[in-house]
Amino acid sequence: MTKILLVDDEKDIVEFLKYNLEQENFDVLVGYNGEEALEKISQKPDLIVLDIMMPKMDGYEVCKKIRATKGFENIPVIFLTAKSGETDEIKGLEIGASDYIQKPISPKKLIARVNSNLRKYADISVAAGPIKIKIGPLEIDKEKFIVSIDGNVKVFPRKEFELLYYLANNPGRVFSREVLLKDVWGANVYVVDRTVDVHVRKIREKLENFSELIETIKGVGYRFKSVE
Repeated sequence: MTKILLVDDEKDIVEFLKYNLEQENFDVLVGYNGEEALEKISQKPDLIVLDIMMPKMDGYEVCKKIRATKGFENIPVIFLTAKSGETDEIKGLEIGASDYIQKPISPKKLIARVNSNLRKYADISVAAGPIKIKIGPLEIDKEKFIVSIDGNVKVFPRKEFELLYYLANNPGRVFSREVLLKDVWGANVYVVDRTVDVHVRKIREKLENFSELIETIKGVGYRFKSVE
């Protein structure tokens, strides 16, 4: 049974969403603050629904710690929050959230987003192509979801990895933000175009001296530089 960790300091919301998720045959773990969220991940949930404004530790900090925990680098994390500003959404995506949902939300919509994220997480085939892409000392291993430079492993949240692999597997081809959102995030995930820019910036930071491999094509989108 698929296990969901649901964390929110409002107990009424937790009980309401827990009931509806269980009606869809999910096994639901619950927590009411950030510390409980980190304790519960030892039970290995398949997806985490996380509030942002919580006591003891907010959702942003919890997400950072989850992403830094071995084995949880790529687990889907959905922020469920009353925060409605674009800045908050971008911050959540930068930290490594897979999705961002504003309250209030209907149970049906939450379940649809949960299923969408689970499908993408289960599909380890990022795109048709080689298991490994090697460019000098840079290596991208699709099977293990690992990026290494000179043998040093760099931690990439799942969406950053998928975007990097997608671009690197199509060198020289220019992709618009709309196409990248559709092919990497999926047609049924509702995120803004700025999401692509945020992920590209984070990828470039981690690529360090190889950051220029991802070129910005002004007014169009992005391209992975062809390397002879």
